[in-house]
Amino acid sequence: MIRVMIVDDHEVVRQGLRFVLDQEEGIEVVGECADGARALAAVRALRPAVMLLDMVMPGMDGLDVLRELGPHRPAVIVLTSFQEDERVVAAVRLGALSYLPKTTAVDRVVEAVRAAAHGGSVLEPGIAALLLRQVRRGERRTPLDSLTPREREVLTALARGRSNGEIARSLSLGKETVKTHVSSILAKLGVADRTQAAIFALQQGLVPLEEALDPDEPGE
Repeated sequence: MIRVMIVDDHEVVRQGLRFVLDQEEGIEVVGECADGARALAAVRALRPAVMLLDMVMPGMDGLDVLRELGPHRPAVIVLTSFQEDERVVAAVRLGALSYLPKTTAVDRVVEAVRAAAHGGSVLEPGIAALLLRQVRRGERRTPLDSLTPREREVLTALARGRSNGEIARSLSLGKETVKTHVSSILAKLGVADRTQAAIFALQQGLVPLEEALDPDEPGE
């Protein structure tokens, strides 16, 4: 038997899921919870194989539950009305096997439960497309993407050989603020000094080669 627990703050949703799953051979609903805190306690007591987990609940939400599940965690299927990119990716990163909208057909939910019991995933096309976009976006990211717009301006000026004082005047910033920006830039780019940062800026096309000056100056 596949032992299933349903976690959702709406009683009608829990009753509907229980009714559907109780009709299925080989599936047993062993518990229901209306909030995340009770769900964590119930997991320890009931040891379900699969959890159907709502994403938005009072107190601990679905992401909180995923973070707090212990070593004997069930396979988790997120079933929710919310399909924002950040929540989908966060849930998958925290171990959710499937992420289904609450509008999903009941036979698809049953399919997801059976798949989850064997470590498999079921994703609706829209959710799968979101995850694929996130993967592609991550593949294209470079250290440059971690810089704020202001840090990009400072890096561009630095690559043109401007001193901290010159950068401060051109951007209407204080010298200490520029120093802070430069330190942050070096840390985010993983480089040791201004010269390496300038070379990186050139490689990324922030500054044309003919505009680059010697950045190896005192920094004042």
